[in-house]
Formats: sequence, structure tokens, C-alpha cells
Amino acid sequence: MSTGNLIQTVAHATDFSEASLAAFAHALRIALATKSRLYLLHVRDRGREQTWTCFPHVREMLAKWGLMQPDEPPAQIEAKLGIKITKVEIQHDDPTDGLFEFVLGHRPDLIVLATHGREGLKRWMRGSVSEEVARRTHVPTLFIGPRSQGFVDTATGQMRLQRILIPVAHSPSPLRSLTILASLLAPLGVFPRALSFLHIGDHPPNLAACAGTTVRGEVEVMEGPLVETILHVVQERQVDLIAMPTAGHHGFLDALRGSTTEQVLRQAPCPVLAIRTAI
Repeated sequence: MSTGNLIQTVAHATDFSEASLAAFAHALRIALATKSRLYLLHVRDRGREQTWTCFPHVREMLAKWGLMQPDEPPAQIEAKLGIKITKVEIQHDDPTDGLFEFVLGHRPDLIVLATHGREGLKRWMRGSVSEEVARRTHVPTLFIGPRSQGFVDTATGQMRLQRILIPVAHSPSPLRSLTILASLLAPLGVFPRALSFLHIGDHPPNLAACAGTTVRGEVEVMEGPLVETILHVVQERQVDLIAMPTAGHHGFLDALRGSTTEQVLRQAPCPVLAIRTAI
């Protein structure tokens, strides 16, 4: 696996909910591992008074993880741990547009989001800010879904990434996603043996033919409904992370149901890394 680190900027959007706290812990832990700049983002609700104290408490979390003393000044975070934390309150009437404009202007290498996992017509009418931001920006996005058992322990900061499932197909091509995956996992100390590849259907793609990436492995072939089969494997093998190439939506039914990646993340018992790629 390549040891190159292409993750230099991480962005985490929070709505100050309990679900966002787990996503914040993942964003902070990844930023620490990659020595990245971490943006903590919130789109201000014009109908409510927000204060800076609502943002995730970085020093409190770092102190709980044993990395800082609770009374150390904020400047010590960068000096001691090599990461820079920036809290950004975005003024915009629409949360999706506000986050999208920030991402376009700052170009983070990874976005970390919590998703509330709306289903069916309700989801189509109201939408999902997390999923829409990821779809529009093409930035690799780590989703902490409503049923996820995260791979970062919020109490200790310890990471568990021993089993990573990568569903692969001919379309979208796995090339870009495998290259990005290698750049993300290498600084997290993940070994190639943690990766397993799954193709549902006939004639799996040949990963050895994916020039430009050092991620390799045998592809297991299974039959069955796409989403249900992936979720069954994840549950049965106690997978810590699903890494999925995604091409977004292609028609009305996809827009209503969500892409395969979106359907998986709403039910997955672990986080999902969505990597937007060309078809």
C-alpha cells in the first residue's frame, strides 16, 4: 500500500446533535493521524441564536484522549499535536448551498458527516443535507450513519480498522477510489490484509489491471440483491468500514431511492466512505 498522504485538510459539518458528536470524533482522530487542518463547520439557523460554545469542544475531547491537559491554551493544539483547528459559522439560508460553497472555496481532501438516514418519499421531499453535499462536491466523504458503530472510540480516541469491505464493479471504475483509499488508510496504519473486495454478480473487475494503485487483492464473487448482500456480509463479518465507489444518481428511481451507496449507508452498522468517481 502506498505511504503517500494526500489528506491534508479535513472538513466536518456539525448540526450540534448527538449524532454529529461521533462524526466529530472521527474527523478529529483522522486529522491527528494525518497531521491535517480540521475545519469544523456549522450553517447558522437564522431563526435561532447560536454561540461558539455549541461547537464541539476540541480541547475537552483531546484531554479525554490523554493528548492534552484540560487547561492548556488553544495554541498548544497546533504546537503539540501538529494540527490546526478552525471553527467556521456559515451564514446562509440553505444548509446544503452554504456547505457546498465552503467546500468549493476551500477544497478539503476529506469530508466527515453524520447522516440521519431518511427513507422513501419523506427523504425525497425533505432531502438529506449530508448526502446532497457529498454528491455535489465529488470530495471523498466519510458518513457516520444512524445505525453505525464507529471505528473511533469517542471515550479513548482508539481506532479499530481491522476489517474493511470494498464492493467493486466495472462501473463505476474502482481505479480512483482505490487510489484515494490507499492515501487515506496508509497514515492511519491500516495494513493491506485488512482489505477485502466483494463483487456481486458475474465477471468481477480485475484489480491487477488498475494501473496507478498499489491496492491489490482477490475479489470474492457473490450473488444476490446488491444492497442486501453487502449489508449481510458487513453484519456477518463485523466489518469496521465500507469503502464504496459511487457515481451518484442516474434517474428518477435513483433520486427517490438514493444511490446504492446511499441506501447502504442508511442501514449500515459501520461507517461508509463514499468516493465519487467517473463511470
